[in-house]
Amino acid sequence: MLRIVKPTNSIGLDPRARRIVEALSGRTNFSTLTVLEARRAYRESRTPYLWPLDEVAEVVGFDRSARVPALRLFRPLAQRPDGQTFVFVHGGGWSVGDLSTYEPLCRRLTRVLEANILWVEYRLAPEHPFPAPLDDVLAACGWLFENASALGLDPGCIGLIGDSAGANLAAAAAILNRDGRLGARFAAQVLIYPCLDLTRAHPSHVELADGFLLTAAVYDWYLENYLSGHDPRDPTVSPLLAEDVSGLAPAIVLHAGFDPLRDEAIAYCAKLRRSGIPVKALAFADMIHGFLTMGGALSQAGDALDCIRSALQSIMSSSTPGLKRPLSV
Repeated sequence: MLRIVKPTNSIGLDPRARRIVEALSGRTNFSTLTVLEARRAYRESRTPYLWPLDEVAEVVGFDRSARVPALRLFRPLAQRPDGQTFVFVHGGGWSVGDLSTYEPLCRRLTRVLEANILWVEYRLAPEHPFPAPLDDVLAACGWLFENASALGLDPGCIGLIGDSAGANLAAAAAILNRDGRLGARFAAQVLIYPCLDLTRAHPSHVELADGFLLTAAVYDWYLENYLSGHDPRDPTVSPLLAEDVSGLAPAIVLHAGFDPLRDEAIAYCAKLRRSGIPVKALAFADMIHGFLTMGGALSQAGDALDCIRSALQSIMSSSTPGLKRPLSV
């Protein structure tokens, strides 16, 4: 259970996370930079805190085509008997973030989950605003379902993992694919500190508007890039506002106590539960937005991955007696 902390003076924030905030504050005011400068600043600021590059069994790259974005498949050294595969959708406000900042996490996920991880190089805003990033994620998922058997993967054991803006895209994809129109239904969705309501209507956006890396100014820049005038109340960009979330894949939703997105993650868990969707909520009350990529500096990142692994085992096994077919919810 998350203990809600009123962070007016950062009481309750982990000291290591506080030092990271202090070190990076002022380096991520992207609204004053060009988008290329912002991407470089993000990459350089995050590099000192990344996970080490874990060994994996194989990395297979697939070039961008007319229909499908560039993809990279990480295969684990130890493969689980159920042969799980997860499409990984990275964060960065739909605008920053790349393989160099996320490959360490993808490799660690491959190792901890003993699962195949498919990285999606979706197009970024502002050059490619909504719906381009979502279209790329949907195309990647459809490609994976179509080619899973040829790759030695089980199309009945494919799930989604997304963090931040990537979790927004993953949640939207889960809703759009609830009937399996991409080729099969998803086995699970893992939403890591997701942005789910782009109207910013929740109290945590006010309580945590400044001082914890994902500031209101940075988030405004992200939303302007992605939405490009599109209505934030559209459920395709704000999954929390979808009228009907029945029939979705079982969900794991992780949130941090010092994250302006905290309250919408909590609200989405409640919404899914009311619709009968199996949900596991994971709360890290002393952490900041983005901490899972900071495994080189924050032990809670490793704890979170262990919790995700345990939650996946619990939620998927309880949803169906076998994992060799799409889950029925």
